[in-house]
Amino acid sequence: MERRAFSPAAAAALLFIAAVLASPSAPAAEGAVAKGAFEDNFNIMFSEEHFKTSEDGQIWYLSLDKQTGCGFQTKQSYRFGWFSMKLKLVGGDSAGVVTAYYMCTETAAGPTRDEVDIEFLGNRTGEPYLIQTNVYKNGTGNREMRHALWFDPTEDFHTYSILWNDHQLVFFVDRVPVRVMKNNGKPNNYFPNEKPMYLFSSIWNADDWATRGGLEKTDWKKAPFVSAYKDFSVDGCQWVDPYPDCVSTTTENWWDQYDAWHLSDAQKMDFAWVERNLVVYDYCKDTERFPTLPEECSMSPWE
Repeated sequence: MERRAFSPAAAAALLFIAAVLASPSAPAAEGAVAKGAFEDNFNIMFSEEHFKTSEDGQIWYLSLDKQTGCGFQTKQSYRFGWFSMKLKLVGGDSAGVVTAYYMCTETAAGPTRDEVDIEFLGNRTGEPYLIQTNVYKNGTGNREMRHALWFDPTEDFHTYSILWNDHQLVFFVDRVPVRVMKNNGKPNNYFPNEKPMYLFSSIWNADDWATRGGLEKTDWKKAPFVSAYKDFSVDGCQWVDPYPDCVSTTTENWWDQYDAWHLSDAQKMDFAWVERNLVVYDYCKDTERFPTLPEECSMSPWE
């Protein structure tokens, strides 16, 4: 992927956005109904010995070594809502290491799964992280986008969020929308809106593809690689069989009301800036890979 150099004007804009987001007057985007200690919300999926918490239980650490990584998932599944967590990524030489924060309809990568991915692709020391997003419906993905970030995600915690309703799926970084997928309002093969999903996070070795297409391998002398998590929050419709409350759009919650079906004017300004400055790869513009672009590429994120 091509490295993106920022102009002085773009750099100034970065600093401005960072200052606005750090301001205590910036409006909060979430009213979480699920929040608390790790054991209240999650189960460890594998390698419990690679999971640790801070003394107060509020910060969670996942580590990767040459033998294995680690992962956790929510105890509950959800259909639609606002999902948010703060992450601090592996510092230093993290080439080949992927930290994933994602939603999926099942615990295994089954052939008919729906999935919403945020993956942080490690790099050599001094090189920037990339954030890769992808969306699967009924087992089909190939909807990758990659973005640069306007900060070093290894120096401090930053908030990564997903807004999901029947009208749009929006990926946020520190309340800035970086990707928008719109539903067309009729049955389709791209927008995951029919199945409830669990939330997951994991750290794992992907040096066969993650950094420069697999050219940069994981330096195991730098292990263990550790990512940190805190402040998990969900304001969503918890799925309860056999008759959940969230079978259809109800508009009873803020994330399912008209204002959450579209970007606000302020969000559109932020999103336009991201589109101009931070997009590294967009499958909807890859005509060599897709001579006929996928159906969803015709949907405008601005509407």
